[in-house]
Amino acid sequence: METTSQAVAQSPAAEGGQQVPSARRTVDGYLLAPFPWYGLDEAFTGPRWLMQVGTAADGAVEHGSVGHGDEPSVRNEASEDKEKFAVVVTVAANPVRRSADGTGLLEATSVSSAAWLAGVGLLSFTWPGQMDHSLRDDWLDQQTETAWALADDLDGSDWSTLSLPVDGVPTPFHYRESEFGWVLAGSTEAGVHVGAYGRGMSAYGLGFAMIKDIGTYA
Repeated sequence: METTSQAVAQSPAAEGGQQVPSARRTVDGYLLAPFPWYGLDEAFTGPRWLMQVGTAADGAVEHGSVGHGDEPSVRNEASEDKEKFAVVVTVAANPVRRSADGTGLLEATSVSSAAWLAGVGLLSFTWPGQMDHSLRDDWLDQQTETAWALADDLDGSDWSTLSLPVDGVPTPFHYRESEFGWVLAGSTEAGVHVGAYGRGMSAYGLGFAMIKDIGTYA
């Protein structure tokens, strides 16, 4: 996807991958999206928080994420068994289209796009035990390539099928687990693809719903 993920009106993530507290985030970027946002449905009663949006080269919002539960830090031996979170990624369902400046084509989005963003999102909060700081960038590069390959082969043996409610309608999702957490991806009837990732919360009991007021996450 030819998009740029960016924090919404916030400073860059701190060294080591720590995320900026949600109190410093705003809904501005989310409000610019021409598509609906999705999050966990009303059955989830815990904290909800904004994360970031991703934009195309012309500044158009193409995808973004919202979080539920504990705001995760980079996984380490002290936190890995305590944090319970689920992040929902919404991706606009776009066909292949010409860029705003007319100089090229923008790649179409698909369920694989949501799976890719969810897989990379989970990696951003993952730090394998006993790994030296200097080696993490190389590990991330390798794992990011693996996440892309997995997202490009949703019918492969690494994925299973999981049915979860979306706006109350049972919907099939591609689902996989790893030692770092779980990732899933599917499509909605509202013209967007939905991905999700998490740790410490079971994916099997989740449901998704269109967010009526994104301001409730701010």
